[in-house]
Amino acid sequence: MKHKYLYFVMALGLLAACNNGKTADGQLSGDLVTISKSASESSDKQAIITFDKMEHDFGSLLQGEVVTYSFHFTNTGNVPLLISGVSTSCGCTIADYPHEPIAPGKDGFIKATYDSKGHHGFQSRAVTVSANTMPAQTVLRMKGEVKTPDQY
Repeated sequence: MKHKYLYFVMALGLLAACNNGKTADGQLSGDLVTISKSASESSDKQAIITFDKMEHDFGSLLQGEVVTYSFHFTNTGNVPLLISGVSTSCGCTIADYPHEPIAPGKDGFIKATYDSKGHHGFQSRAVTVSANTMPAQTVLRMKGEVKTPDQY
């Protein structure tokens, strides 16, 4: 019985504390506007990674061939770009990236290497770049047709 009263008092307190973002006269609170404003202000101060090309086609490859492509990018934002990591969709692909901050207006490269050993047919590999950008991840793609020696 005591628990019912305790729950009732707690629920009443929560209802009284929660005014659904409205002031006493029923108007919307200015707090909501402030939050929206600060969110838009922060988007003005961010790193933006802009790639010249998001996908590279190697065309036809001979099975066992190792190919490399460097994705060129520029920090078109207004704060330093920090790349926290680059992951690949397969162990047959490795990527290298700059570990130091990239100043606004400066550029760099994500170097991706694909080893076609043991593969055949159409291949598509993703290279996912994680950075202090919005969105936090950017996906680059490499593709090609791997042919066996008898097809070449």
